[in-house]
Amino acid sequence: MYIRKKKNTSGSISIQIIKKIKGKSKVIESIGCSKDPDKIERLLKKAHKRIKELEPTLFDSVKQEEQKLKFLPISNEQVIPIGDELFFGAIFDRIFNKKTIFQSVYKANDKHELFKALVISRILYPGSKLYLSDYLFYFKKKEISDEAIYRLVDSLYKDEVKQRIEEAVYKDTLAKVGGKIAVCFYDVTTLFFESESEDDLRRIGFSKEGKLARPQIQLGLFTTLQGYPLSYEVYHGKKYEGHTLLEALLNFQKKFKLKNKPIVVADRGMLNDANIAFLENNGYKYILGAKIKMLPSGIKDKIINLTFIDDNVTHEINIHKTITYKQDKQKHSLDISQRLILTYSSQRAKKDKYLREKALDKLKAKIEYSTNLTKNDLKLSHYAKYLDIVDDCKVEFRLNHNKVLQDSKLDGLKGYLTNDTTLSHKDIIEHYQNLWHIEKAFRISKTDLQIRPIHHRLEHRIKAHILISFVAYAIYKEFEIKTREIKKEYQISYKILRDLIKHVFAIKFDDGEIFPIKLSEVQQKFYDALHS
Repeated sequence: MYIRKKKNTSGSISIQIIKKIKGKSKVIESIGCSKDPDKIERLLKKAHKRIKELEPTLFDSVKQEEQKLKFLPISNEQVIPIGDELFFGAIFDRIFNKKTIFQSVYKANDKHELFKALVISRILYPGSKLYLSDYLFYFKKKEISDEAIYRLVDSLYKDEVKQRIEEAVYKDTLAKVGGKIAVCFYDVTTLFFESESEDDLRRIGFSKEGKLARPQIQLGLFTTLQGYPLSYEVYHGKKYEGHTLLEALLNFQKKFKLKNKPIVVADRGMLNDANIAFLENNGYKYILGAKIKMLPSGIKDKIINLTFIDDNVTHEINIHKTITYKQDKQKHSLDISQRLILTYSSQRAKKDKYLREKALDKLKAKIEYSTNLTKNDLKLSHYAKYLDIVDDCKVEFRLNHNKVLQDSKLDGLKGYLTNDTTLSHKDIIEHYQNLWHIEKAFRISKTDLQIRPIHHRLEHRIKAHILISFVAYAIYKEFEIKTREIKKEYQISYKILRDLIKHVFAIKFDDGEIFPIKLSEVQQKFYDALHS
């Protein structure tokens, strides 16, 4: 290609890019025309620049030919998957450098890489250790023995190793939220086992998954407002969830030496005097779900007298009371002040009424058709309070209409208790409603990461399994947040997304050079969103 200056009949000069094709000159592009010498000079410079864009250099041409020659003898073994490293490995490497976890440990680099494989395989091949073998075979062309896996798993729950892992995740989360955690969310879930045998950790207790006859453990988790993980604790399966907050918060505070204590948000399952006393005595602000129907009658009377003209109205009642709690086997009392924020929903009111009437119908049927019914048969029913009991042995069904009427006056109401005097009603309600992030964290862990059922038997391996899943969730959560809009745009499931990542390839040449194959449109969009 070359540049031609063509004089026009008008006296102007046209600047054109010409290419000879089969001996004939062909105009490839017209850059412009002018009579002004300065402008003509600028057009010439533009033409030279444009030629460089249109015509590769000799070096480029040679390189392209070399690449073509390279690809001719490629075998299947040289086509390697790199999606794990490209998408999840990059996040792992940012959180953990090779000196973070296994310091001064024999074969520390090998342990680091195997730990990384355990975490990423939990995302791409969720399941038991057998799926780790699938991951290593597909992505790394490696085979590994069960003994090597268990040796690593056993080393993970050593205090110093576990602490380094948790600190790295916490620091990364802290950086993502701007260096300060103003609000944290706490909740508990249950994880069941396939085995039916119990021990000190695996206990049969109240199951949130409906696995009533299965041993379980409980997992307490702290997250940020966005759902990023902060800290976790593991408890035996029979522990009452309301008794976990105090220990979890103490350990959270101790592990990370919190300078600025965040507002603690938890559901009403954590609402007991011991928890409130701990939060108050340790300078924590809190927002807890209120059990309105269990409040003292004086406060309930105040609530009943409030007027909610529509669903946007909120009311506040100030509560001053003395609570009692045990500490070091001694009884203590504490004067506290709280704000009770109340909201009303017409939809919730309809639901409350429907559930109550449905339950009462079941109670009536149970009493009518059961001849030897006792109080114990009804003690687990929340709605048994509407029954009048004739004596201690037998129950004669007598519906207390006054109790039903009083409860109906509280239909549609929801309450939030806080000791923070600065937050608006809107902020308090929004903070509490953001508990869905932690519920989603549990859902992701149980479905996408398949954290349960747990197949391990030994306590330290069970806890190491939770630790690996905790790190996997931290990586998954960053991926999920950064690529949320792209996932929504293409409306693809996580299963399909996993397959897209598994099918990102590169060519590994004999000289060791790795040449990534161009990503598809959707793969590229996910990659750009993740690395932006």
